[in-house]
Amino acid sequence: MPHPETPATEPATDPATEDRDEPDEPRQPAEIRRILRLFRPYRGRLALVGLLVGASSLVAVASPFLLREIIDVALPERRTGLLTLLALGMVAATLTSSVFGVLQTLISTTVGQRVMHDLRTGVYAKLQRMPLAFFTRTRTGEVQSRIAGDIGGMQATVTSTATSLVSNVTAVTATLVAMLALDWRLTLVSLTLLPFFVWIARRVGRERKRITATRQRQMARMAAMVTESLSVSGILLGRTMGRAETLTERFSDESEKLVALEVRASMAGRWRMATIGMIMGAIPPLLYWSAGALAHLGGAPPSIGTLVAFVGLQQGLLRPATSLLSTGVDIQASLALFQRVFEYLDLPVDITERPDPVRLERARGEVVLDRVSFRYDPAAPATLSDINLTVPAGSSLAVVGATGAGKSTLGYLVPRLYDVTEGRVTLDGVDVRDLDFDSLARAVGVVSQETYLFHASIADNLRFARPEATQREIEEAARAAQIHDHIATLPEGYETVVGERGYRFSGGEKQRLALARTILRDPPVLVLDEATSALDTRTEHAVQRAVDALAAGRTVITIAHRLSTVRDADQIVLLDGGRIVERGTHEELLALGGRYAALVDRETANAEHTAPSGPRRAEHDRPARTDRPAGPTVERDASPVELAP
Repeated sequence: MPHPETPATEPATDPATEDRDEPDEPRQPAEIRRILRLFRPYRGRLALVGLLVGASSLVAVASPFLLREIIDVALPERRTGLLTLLALGMVAATLTSSVFGVLQTLISTTVGQRVMHDLRTGVYAKLQRMPLAFFTRTRTGEVQSRIAGDIGGMQATVTSTATSLVSNVTAVTATLVAMLALDWRLTLVSLTLLPFFVWIARRVGRERKRITATRQRQMARMAAMVTESLSVSGILLGRTMGRAETLTERFSDESEKLVALEVRASMAGRWRMATIGMIMGAIPPLLYWSAGALAHLGGAPPSIGTLVAFVGLQQGLLRPATSLLSTGVDIQASLALFQRVFEYLDLPVDITERPDPVRLERARGEVVLDRVSFRYDPAAPATLSDINLTVPAGSSLAVVGATGAGKSTLGYLVPRLYDVTEGRVTLDGVDVRDLDFDSLARAVGVVSQETYLFHASIADNLRFARPEATQREIEEAARAAQIHDHIATLPEGYETVVGERGYRFSGGEKQRLALARTILRDPPVLVLDEATSALDTRTEHAVQRAVDALAAGRTVITIAHRLSTVRDADQIVLLDGGRIVERGTHEELLALGGRYAALVDRETANAEHTAPSGPRRAEHDRPARTDRPAGPTVERDASPVELAP
């Protein structure tokens, strides 16, 4: 099936760690529209919030009119019945407005929390789809900071600020209309300073936005430091290197920077906003003076009731107007958080599933690499070049070579942890890029050199491969991986918590748990990124028995660091500089006397040098398997060389 070549590229810089200047102002309208689109799924509830806000505002502005009637009519005319009705009306207006406010808060908070959930889930889902290369260059603390810190910092904006904005706009509008209805002249006096207030609020907003962006970057750096230095590995490294105090001092320095930023963020614009409050507090005396000036100039002054009601409205305008200006400032500051989250949501996903992918119910396991080349960066040299390999179903392939030859990269192309730059990788004749992700994950299992276990029970770690697995199936997988007997000796058995990254278990035990997990998944193709290279000889033999059990009847691709583990492979290829330079069986390559034979001799000499005294049989002198199918033609430097009979 033809398939367009998919370049495997990496950005030169990581958006999680790159410091950015403040975005250009013209971008803000687009970003605000994008933020508003987050609320689109909940527009029905938001419409109800709008109705409650409008009703609450109308009820609230009714009280000053009732007060005017009390002062101008009920009291002068001594109409007790009217006075009682007006007073009860003011009480009812206050109670109704309060009830509407509670309902409005409940609905708006629910909507805001749903938006927070959507953002968190969206970022997490996007990160799950990112290529492996993204995580090799991104600090874990940075990722955690985006999900927890940045999205958490948005909480006030999405849960209350948006509703507060609507509520305050409605309240200000309703109050202004009521003020105009009472006296348009006094309204003009009240609004003379409005442009000055807006200008101050915009200045404060831009300042807080800059500080917020810097603060979040600093918090991300601290989160990364905590994640790295307070992990089990970090603690071990710090203590064994005698660097615990240095790490503490470094963290203290970073924390001091955060203190300064927090103080700046808290005080940004405080004097300007305080100035607004003082000026608005001086407006009532200005209104009284204006009413007197109207009478002095011969105009019709407002009545006492109108003046008192107007001042009450103006004072009522102070709270929503100030809150509205502060909300604008908060939104400006929160834009920096939204931008950081949108950076992750906008990251390109190199490895994607086709719209109409091919589904394999049960793969046979034939793997073919056809003219495969791969590079991590378009400008960098190729990691793999012109690789041609066929691994028949049920056979084994070992990939050997020096560090940096491209062995692990070749193995990771099969489960599509990376996409080839040129050529194609097929499984049972189907390009892996055409397979749906579930089929590929079921077909290809990977056991890497670095075993990862969750901080959960042994049973939970094994069931991660197959959640529906029964206890009996879990135990059978553990027996096959040569780890069941050890688990049975533990007081809590399979319910034993493995600890952070499995540190309650030895390296060999963790490797066997990882193998049991893969056995439980039962993939027809297995990629082993040498699981025994860091183990002692006794543990290696135990793990190797588990590997042999896992490999039975499967297509196995082994990334070998110890040549002693691959002598029985049906096919061995030697990589050098990303190219296949030798290929054949163990015996054929030894007979060839090329690079592979030299590597075996060197490893054997090292083993004899470090082993206890006593007779030891060289690795290449061990009896060869007699059940191996006929091996392929031996190759050296990509040129076929036939072995002599």
